[in-house]
Order: sequence, then C-alpha cells, then structure tokens
Amino acid sequence: MSTYKLVVETGKNLHATTKDSISIVLIGSRGESKKQKLDKWGKDFLPGARDEYGVQAEDLGEILVLRLYKESLTGLLESAWFCKSIKVIGPSGEIFEFPIYLWISGYGIFEFQQGKGMILGESVGPAVRKQRQSELNAKRQTHQWKTYTKGAPHCISAETVTDLPPNDRFSFKKTISFGFNLLSSSLGATLKGFLLRSDSWKDLRHIKKVFSIQWTKISDLVSELWKEDSFFGYQYLNGLNPLMIQKCLRIPNNFPVDDVTVSATLGESTTLQAELQNGNIFLADYKILEGIPTNVINGERQYLAAPMCLLWKSSNDEIVPIAIQLNQTPGEENPIFVPTDPEWDWTLAKLWVRSSEFQFHEVVSHLLYTHLFAEVFNIATTRHLPMGHPVYKLIYPHLRYTLEINTLARQTLIGPKGLFDQAVVTGNGGVPVLLARAMESLTYSALCLPDDIQARGVESIPNYFYRHDGMRIWRAMESFVSDIIHYYYPSDETVSEDPELQAWVAEIFQEGFLSNKNSGIPSSFATRMELIKYLTMVMFTCSVQHAAVNSGQFDIYAWMPNGPSTMRKPPPTTKCTTTYQSILETLPAINTTATAMVTVSLLSKEPHDRNPLGKYRNNQFVEDVPKKCIERFREKLSEISQQIKQRNKTKRLTYHYLDPEEIECSVSI
Repeated sequence: MSTYKLVVETGKNLHATTKDSISIVLIGSRGESKKQKLDKWGKDFLPGARDEYGVQAEDLGEILVLRLYKESLTGLLESAWFCKSIKVIGPSGEIFEFPIYLWISGYGIFEFQQGKGMILGESVGPAVRKQRQSELNAKRQTHQWKTYTKGAPHCISAETVTDLPPNDRFSFKKTISFGFNLLSSSLGATLKGFLLRSDSWKDLRHIKKVFSIQWTKISDLVSELWKEDSFFGYQYLNGLNPLMIQKCLRIPNNFPVDDVTVSATLGESTTLQAELQNGNIFLADYKILEGIPTNVINGERQYLAAPMCLLWKSSNDEIVPIAIQLNQTPGEENPIFVPTDPEWDWTLAKLWVRSSEFQFHEVVSHLLYTHLFAEVFNIATTRHLPMGHPVYKLIYPHLRYTLEINTLARQTLIGPKGLFDQAVVTGNGGVPVLLARAMESLTYSALCLPDDIQARGVESIPNYFYRHDGMRIWRAMESFVSDIIHYYYPSDETVSEDPELQAWVAEIFQEGFLSNKNSGIPSSFATRMELIKYLTMVMFTCSVQHAAVNSGQFDIYAWMPNGPSTMRKPPPTTKCTTTYQSILETLPAINTTATAMVTVSLLSKEPHDRNPLGKYRNNQFVEDVPKKCIERFREKLSEISQQIKQRNKTKRLTYHYLDPEEIECSVSI
C-alpha cells in the first residue's frame, strides 16, 4: 500500500468556498483508489486555501483521471466550490497536475483528466476516453444552440444570464464593477435631465455638458478636430472601424467622379487618373446599408444613407476625402459633394458618412465580427474540446465571460426596447437585416488580418497604426500558436485524424458561418498550417480585433457629431441649402445623444477582473515546453507594448488600443 499526497487549491474569490462534502478517487493506468473523503469540515476549501491530504492505494501507475464527489452535508444548503487545481504527488515523487479553474456546483460526480495536453489516438487508454466523452456529453446538455435571428450566427440557448452555467457567468468582482460602470455612466445624464429631452441641440458645444468630468484627452481632441478633412480620413486608418477603406483602381460606374469634380482638391500638378494609377485613391463604400429598415425614435422616423466616399493620399501622406455621394444611385437628386462646396454642405455630407460608419462599425465590425463569432467559438469549444485537449488549453483564456456579455447584449442592447431601439437608426428592426447581409458577403480573408490588408490593397498606406500594431501582434500570436501545435501534433496526419478537432471546426462552420462555402472559411483541417492560421484568427478575433473596434468608443463617439447614431432628416438632394440650424435639426435629439453617449461610455470601460493578452492567470498547460512558449509570447508582446508607448510619446493623437497591456484576452464587455 502506497501513499499519494494531494494538494488541493481553492480560488481566492470570496465565494469560492464550499460547505459540501468532497471525496476523491484516483484513477491510474493500473487501477483506481477507493473513494476517500477529503474535507474535515470547518476549515477545508476556504478562499485561497491550500489543503493537503493523503490517499492510500496500491500502485496506480500514472494518474490519468480524478473523480470528485460533491455531496450534501445534512442540514446545509448546496454551495458551489471554485476548485483552482489539484496536484497529486506519487509515492516516488512523481507529480501529476490537474489545472481545473472551474466552479463545481450541484451534487454529483465530476471527473477531470490529468493536465498534460492530449489528442485522441491509439495510445489513449479507455479511462481517458471515457472521461472525455462523459465531459463532452455533459457540456452538450448545458451548452445548446439556438437561432438568434435568421441569417445570423447561432448563439447560446439562454434567455437571461441566470440561464447560463456558473462557469460562463461573470465573477462577483466583475459583476459589481460592471454595475458600478453602468451606474456611473448614466447617473450624470439622468440627473441633468438630458435623457428626458427630445428637442434638438441649440448649440453643439452643449454636448459636453452630458459628461462634464468624464471626457478623455482623445475625446476632447475629437471635439476640436471633427470638422477637419485630415481627421475624417485619419479615422479610416486608426478610428473604430479601420476595416472599411480599400484601394480604388477604377471609379465605380455608379459614382461619376471625374477630373473636373476633384480638380480643385487635387491641384494642377496631378489628375484623378494619375492618382488612381499611382495607388493614391481609396474608397469607402457603404452599399451594404442600402434599404436597411430604419427606426422610429421619439415618434419620428429616422434616416440612413448608403454613401460612397472617395479618399486621396495627399502629397503630405494624409488621407483626405475628395468626393462624397450619399446614395448608391447617381442622379440630379443625389449630388456629389466635394471639399470646395459651401462649408455646411460639405460638413453635412461628412456627417452622413460618419453616421453610416457608426452603423457598419457597431453592427458588423464590432457585434458580428467579434462578439457573435467569439460566442460561436466559445460554444463549439465547450461542446467538442475536452479540457485535456491542447487546443482547448490554448484558446480557453480567449473565451472568458463572452456568453454573459452577449446574453446581456441581446437583452439590453440590440433586443426589443433596448439601447439600439432608443438611440440608433438601425434599431431592433434593422440590426437583423444588416447582420444577415454581412454574413452573406463574409470571407475568411476578412477575419485574417494579413489577408484582409492585402485584399483591401492597403499594405503601404503610411501612418496606419492599426495595421502596423495588429500585424506585429498577429505574427507574434501565429508564432506562439505554431510552437504549441507543432509540439502536440507531430504531423499533418495527426491533425486530419483528430476526431474532436474536426468535429469542433465542422460545428463552427455549420452553426457560426451557416455552412457558407463561398466564404472560404474551413470546415475541416488537413494540415498543421491550416490549423495554425485558423487558431490565430480565433485568438486574434477574441482579443486584438475586439480591442481595436471596442476600446476607443467613448474617445471617438462621445463627441456625437463625429459619429451620429441616427439622423432625423433625409439626406440632402441639392446643394447650397444647408445651414448650421438645419444640421442641428438633422443630428440626433438631446435624449438620443445622451443615450448613445451613456452606451459607448459603458462599453469602453473594461470592468475589474481583467486578464490582459498573454498574461494567462488560469494557465491550463502543465508541460515545460508550452510554458516556455507562453513566456516567449509574453516577452514579444512586452516588446511590442514598449514600442507603441514610445511612438505615442511623439503623437498628439495617440493610438494605444492595440497596446498588448491594454488588450483584454477575451470579448468580455
């Protein structure tokens, strides 16, 4: 008979403790131990506790699986237990680690595989196979798909956050912090009465009174720069939606811009054709917004345009707008606006583009490309990859809290009578239509930064900090993923023959990408290279890309004219009729503005209980090689962070959203 030493660690969360009875069975390659009760009741499993026990058993060989029994103590209510990890030290000193990091709730039997990453193959014994299948069967019961709206990615079958399993819920700390952020964001606007006024602004300068003390350095700058053409163009590179601009090699037939139209802007030393040939002309086309249903706010019909905006890289390397058409069909009642038009005409044209930009950014670039796809990755991972799978271990930190924030969003943000219905032109009626359209045109390259940059022809635009910072992180992440995959998968065949992995990607393709073969998105993997690219995309989407389109929302949108959430008058059909007063009557009403500002304020504040990129607190890897891979990744991210900070020292308008120290690992706000 031998003694196995157990070291059981409970999480530090105030509520991590349990008063229930915990027993254990060790399952090894040579047999099982007898069930042994661990708790002595009264001092075990306290928050942050590190309890030690001894288990008597014959030689069990390699410890492969732990079986935990969570049972009631007479007269006490059930209480969940956050088990951080369990370490088993064998009679000869060998160590078997079980990184758990889970809430164990309810009464029952819970089994966990040893921490070494493992893919299913001939060498995997029956005990591990049984444990993995049992784990996945249980998770498929708690994580089921439902259709949110036709044509959009499927989502978790939960109506409210209380329907979610405990391990998908915010921590107590995050819940309190999120609630405080919500209160602090809305309190000022409520007390000042802005949320009750449905009239127009009398002076745009009064917008700052909504948040008199919360303005940031950047939001202040935006309020100064918003009318400048150079800042308008800058935002296509380093604003909230740096995904829209693309090189223009030929002027579209429905956008009749010629040399005469733009000659005053380009000057006498060049022509439009010459600039097209030199690669200096770019296009932002919002065709996807044409015909999207519009909202009714304060009893008034709201308006949405589908503009086309031509941009030029000037001789001093600034991106500036040179022509704007507010709808897709050319004609006398759809004039082309240019910078030499009367000031308020040109200003209003840019306001319409910025309002369209707000819709595309929030619904497509933000909601669809990060939140909804991250949710798909989360559910499929839970359903098809057991905790012992190396891909689960790799992407697990990037799935944290996504199900709760998305469930909240469907309830309070994009659902009926939610914040979109109160303040955004697309509203609850337009969002589903726009999502479905975006899904139809989705491509794999749009989700993979290097491919997207190449597809849009924007590899050489100067001062494109989103591209510069994002590409460096992508390469660092790709290298990290490559190291992990090559460690666990010795050949392409081991990838193609991994049944759990193939089921995972197939379900993502079916439930998330709706089996759209035209997208080019994989439904299976044949090689390690394919897997590495896909996993880099998943991790980048859930962390870096979300930071790029989320973190600066208050900075960029707090000054409402820089991103009107709706417009109250239709687009102009003639020139020389716009005044400052007509602009005030077109922009959102006071209460609409305040609601939008409260929303972007909340979404820009990452609540406490953060997990920055690369700083994986709940590390699932136990082997030395993956741990060293993580450390190299951290070192590279630290180097990138320092270089971004150094660059920003010389910039009046800083781009810090892709500083790795500020990037959250997952979509959690």
